[in-house]
Formats: sequence, C-alpha cells, structure tokens
Amino acid sequence: MLLTLSNKLFSISKIQTIRCCSAFFSTSTLPKEEKIKVGKYYINYLQVGNGPHHVFCMPGALGTIWTDFKPQVEGFNREKFTIVVWDPLGYGKSRPPDKEFTPDFYEKDADIAYELLKQLKIPKFSILGWSDGGISGMILAAKYPSAINKLVIWGSNSFILPHECEAYKKIKDIKLWSNRMRQPMVDIYGEENFAKYWASWIDGMALILETKNGNICSELLKNISCPTLILYGEKDAMVDNVHVSHLHTNIEGSRIHLYPEGKHNIHIRYAEDFNKRVQEFLLLPSS
Repeated sequence: MLLTLSNKLFSISKIQTIRCCSAFFSTSTLPKEEKIKVGKYYINYLQVGNGPHHVFCMPGALGTIWTDFKPQVEGFNREKFTIVVWDPLGYGKSRPPDKEFTPDFYEKDADIAYELLKQLKIPKFSILGWSDGGISGMILAAKYPSAINKLVIWGSNSFILPHECEAYKKIKDIKLWSNRMRQPMVDIYGEENFAKYWASWIDGMALILETKNGNICSELLKNISCPTLILYGEKDAMVDNVHVSHLHTNIEGSRIHLYPEGKHNIHIRYAEDFNKRVQEFLLLPSS
C-alpha cells in the first residue's frame, strides 16, 4: 500500500511500500513510453515484448509504470508475453486531469483500462493488479469477462474495514515518511501536490467507508469467471488478512499463494520468485 502505529504495523525506515510506492528506479535505459487518446483523455502506457500472451499491469494508488512494475517489465519472458503497463488516469504522465477520488473511481479506472486495451487492438489479456490496481482489475474482470484471460491480484481488497481507514489516516502526513519512500512520488508530482494527492486518496477511502459502509466491489466478485491467483504478504500492514479468505471464497476456483514474511510489495521484494510463479500460472492451460 512509515509511522509507528505499533511495532507490527509500520516503520518509516522499514516498510518498503504504501500502496502507491516502491523503490526509485532509473529509467534511462528502459523502453519508451507513449500516450494514446482514450475517449477524452490521454493515457500514458508502455508496451514491451512480442509474446502471444498479453498481460496488462495495473499500479496501486498514485503509482506509475516505473514505481510499481519495473521488476515485471524487465523480468517477464518477452517471447512468451507482451507486457502493457499504464499510468492510470490522473497518475504519473496520464495527467491532466488530476484524479477525483469519488466512491466510484475504481470502476472508472476499470472502464478506461478496458477502452485503452481496445485502442491498442488487444482483445484478450490477463491482468496483474497490485493493491488499488487489483481492485480495478477485479472490476475489469467482472464487467468484461470475455476480454480477460486470467487475473492475478495481490495486496487488494473488495471492501475497507474501519481500522484500515484509521491506519491510512495515521500516515496522511508525508513529512513523516522516510525520504526513500517519499522522494519517488515527489519527483513525479512535486512535494506540495503529492501531499495533497495522498491526502485526497485517504479522504476518498474514508468517503467509501462512510457512504458505502466500506464496500468497494464485493458484489462483483461472483462475476469473475477467469482463472484467478491471489497472492498475499502475511505481514502486509495495509491490507488485513481477512481479505484473502474473502476473495478466495467469493471468486470461484481461485488459488492462493502466501509469502509469510512478505509485506505489501511482494512483487518487488520477492521479484524473482513472484515473476516465476505468476508466469507459470499464466501459462497453465485454462480449463
């Protein structure tokens, strides 16, 4: 998904990511990004590889191609997969406009993502969704089942618990973050704008809790029909472990893999194992 709520919850110096963040990466030798018009918006995206299996990667809150998916862009087999990663509307280079964190913004992201893949003439694809990206990925898979091959999600939830919302509020002030965690987002958004943006995201979560009793997309889980892999870091301070069992119970035929020492960013901390495990899942024949 930085501040000591308890020794178990957060540490500015130790936690590697908060939904939106990962380590800072140099992009000087990385593939070129492009923008494409999707409806009335200009969406920034990256496409690498020439494999027959298309994989669409969906970042977390405020996240971008390079803050969230560099290990997958570089680590996936490009002969077997074609990787597409975007900056979601309102994030990174897919601005303007800035994102409005209304209670339905996850569904809006899912709809724009679907239109993006149509624009790119990719009729069927698998989804890799991290955190917020996993939420929009679940909605995308539920709403447009004929377009989805497989779904992989981690650090994601279909509802918000009150104590999770309180935890978000305690990390609202970015000045309490470590420089290592704060600087990548400051480089993208500017310090003042990032502070406002992050606060707006947290306010958006509080609004979902208040107006929808915390529900984001739980009613749609039954409509996910594609093979689904749910991964989870058992020391994830942002996402309660109750969500893993809830998703597994309500997404028919889903599989689970746990990282006992993992936190929120298992795809970065355990990139080699994660990439191997996910690629194997994606290449399994669908029943």
